[in-house]
Amino acid sequence: MRHTLMAIATAFVTTVSGVAMAQQAKSLAIGATLPATDKTFTNTSGGSDMAYYKGADKNGFLVVFSCNTCPFVVKNEGTIKRTLAYAKKHGIGVVIVNSNEAKRDGDDSYGEMKKYAIAQGYDVPYLIDKNSELADMFGASHTPEVYLFDKKSKLVYKGAMNDNPGSPTEAKVAYINDAIDAVVAGKAPNPAETKSIGCSIKRK
Repeated sequence: MRHTLMAIATAFVTTVSGVAMAQQAKSLAIGATLPATDKTFTNTSGGSDMAYYKGADKNGFLVVFSCNTCPFVVKNEGTIKRTLAYAKKHGIGVVIVNSNEAKRDGDDSYGEMKKYAIAQGYDVPYLIDKNSELADMFGASHTPEVYLFDKKSKLVYKGAMNDNPGSPTEAKVAYINDAIDAVVAGKAPNPAETKSIGCSIKRK
């Protein structure tokens, strides 16, 4: 019996690890083209559906995976606001995407997202990612997590906004600002990828 239970446990761990690796392998690669341009999402900041790629601007497009209550998001609220302003100043369009489908009846409901967008003063779309479809296409795993595309809709940077998401006031490098500077200058961001640190996206 003991050996049977151990075998089941081992099989379970192996399966979970395999699923995790498979999900990680699906992460959108640097150089990939912006996916799902035919998809529409409910914009809680405006109350209507929109094709998310229409949030792009002349120099590029920044997709921010976020939510309402993740401690890492809360800690980085100031960083997110500054990033929105920096992107807008440099001709980079932004949308914020909430993929926490498992919490859609609670903290990340339409009503709560709408209130949060107002409280944060968002002047960009805050979108409901139904069934985490967009997060799955991107391979997004955490909140906050960002994906920056150039004006040709090619992915040039993904990962964290700064080098200390757990304590953003102590951050020394603003990765996303540096990546935006590079895109505007027609250069490749360096680094092009960093590790996203935060709360896991709550998929159903």
